[in-house]
Amino acid sequence: MANLPDKNKLLRNFSRCGNWEEKYMYIIELGAQLDALPSGTRIAGNLISGCQSQVWIVMHRDAGTGEVQFFGDSDAAIVKGLIATVFVFYHGLSPAEIVAEDVRPFFSELALTQHLTPSRSQGLEAMVRGIRKKAASLH
Repeated sequence: MANLPDKNKLLRNFSRCGNWEEKYMYIIELGAQLDALPSGTRIAGNLISGCQSQVWIVMHRDAGTGEVQFFGDSDAAIVKGLIATVFVFYHGLSPAEIVAEDVRPFFSELALTQHLTPSRSQGLEAMVRGIRKKAASLH
């Protein structure tokens, strides 16, 4: 999964940021570390509805480990970083675990919901719903 940190390291790095401008910059840096979308996957079936920006999320189940592999992209840098943040949370989980896990406490620890615009918060929720729906279909 790209060079993204694990959940604990992301939380530590986030807490080291002095203000929200630094946190937004860190989120943008996370997005820049995402692996490129596989060729031919920027299609309507991978587009997440409910986001103002264009968001593509592709998920595959690893046959060996059962874990889900994530690929994502957006036309907006901050949104691409939010995709990376969600991927950090779900990294290493099986489809059933993704469906069962509640990402909201993780977002609360990051204080994301209080500092995103309403449209970005709605987009973030749409990403989570889309990932959980895709995970259910991989189950």
